[in-house]
Amino acid sequence: MKKIIIGNTDLEVAPINLGGNVFGWTLDEKESFKILDAYTAGEFNFIDTADMYSYWVDGGEGGQSETILGKWMKSRNNRKDIVLATKVGGETGKHPVDTSKKHILEAVDKSLKRLQTDYIDLYYTHFDDEKTPVEETLEAYDEIIKAGKVRYIAASNISPERLEASFAASEKYGLPRYEALQPHYNLVERENYESKYAPLADKYNLSVFTYWSLASGFLTGKYRSKDDLSKSVRGGSVEKYLDEKGLNILAALDKVSEKNNTTQATVSLAWLLAQPHIGAPIASATKESHLKTMFDAPKLQLDSEDLELLNTASK
Repeated sequence: MKKIIIGNTDLEVAPINLGGNVFGWTLDEKESFKILDAYTAGEFNFIDTADMYSYWVDGGEGGQSETILGKWMKSRNNRKDIVLATKVGGETGKHPVDTSKKHILEAVDKSLKRLQTDYIDLYYTHFDDEKTPVEETLEAYDEIIKAGKVRYIAASNISPERLEASFAASEKYGLPRYEALQPHYNLVERENYESKYAPLADKYNLSVFTYWSLASGFLTGKYRSKDDLSKSVRGGSVEKYLDEKGLNILAALDKVSEKNNTTQATVSLAWLLAQPHIGAPIASATKESHLKTMFDAPKLQLDSEDLELLNTASK
């Protein structure tokens, strides 16, 4: 399997990023270990989580996902084989969105303890409080990188203006720069990323790791009508896609998946991988069959006819 190098780093990752948001939420520890074992058995190595996952379970400070990952890496003795990404700044039941230096310095130590490791490979600004000076946030990262706690930094939910300001500050003050971007991007949600963020990914050589890559499961094709929304806990979040555009996308996915003898989800991920700068779409799995769908995506080379059909349906 061809691995990709993240931005201007020495991190090499497989082209599918396993989402850890389900660990400690819809999957318990035993089920999470099973998925993690199967993912790494497929020679994939890139795991994404966040310190806030999954605070909504009990309204607390989160950390359930990181805790499970820490126990798993320790029990498998495989930390060196994993490229581990986690995030800071998102709100929990204990605090609002916070990208202050004080919060980052405290949060990174909590994440390291839960993860049972002494370093994080890729540390994201998860959400931006939009009031902390970008220099202050970057100074916090500079401190924890120099301490060996974090190797590289990345950005997720940050406005284009604040992202540009961050790169300017990195250049001006010799501070760490973001090497990757994690945006909301998929076949049904294209406009915001393509118009506002893709140009920045190109300008700053950012590797892009998309979240909600399958639109909360809508792009698997399992939700076709309102009657299908009760099929999972995430069903309610896809109702907005059950319009003419969404159904046209499903029709295109049906056609392309049938032609290539694969699933709609695999086609959706392969479409993302065919876009500029996309390094590894993030997708979570609650069953091993979901992993097969993910593993098949990098092997699927969509032809120009496939891409045209999908692009037209999703515009």
